[in-house]
Amino acid sequence: MKHFLTKITFILLMIISVSACSSIKQYRGYVPDEKMISAIRVEIDTKESVEEMLGHPTMKPTFDDKNWYYYSKKTERWAFLREKVTEMNILAISFDDDNYVSKIKHYTVDDNKTIHPMSKKTPTHGKDENFIAELFGNIGRFGAAGGRPEAGN
Repeated sequence: MKHFLTKITFILLMIISVSACSSIKQYRGYVPDEKMISAIRVEIDTKESVEEMLGHPTMKPTFDDKNWYYYSKKTERWAFLREKVTEMNILAISFDDDNYVSKIKHYTVDDNKTIHPMSKKTPTHGKDENFIAELFGNIGRFGAAGGRPEAGN
């Protein structure tokens, strides 16, 4: 009987463990209606009409109000693993100087580019000296002027 209960307990723990590892799906951002997006016309609609149709954009550049972005994405991850973007939609609307729509672009996850840094060290200009050379490099550079510092020095 004790052996049977141990097996049942082990099987139940395995079932609970496997069910805890199901994928976690999350939806983030704003998903505008496709009919509203198709109703936007280049050189006819303005910022005000776009905002009436789609609402406030997800992102506006701080210093340049000529581009609006409506962003949404769907991610999926398993337990503690890194999340993976499975679906991404970015609607980019550009405006001209008179606040009329000049361009409408759609971006998806296929347009996403991963940037791989070259190394963990930022390249700098100048000498590449070791610690000892830097420590003793300033000896003799500063002459004894023999006086006090003057204003402007």
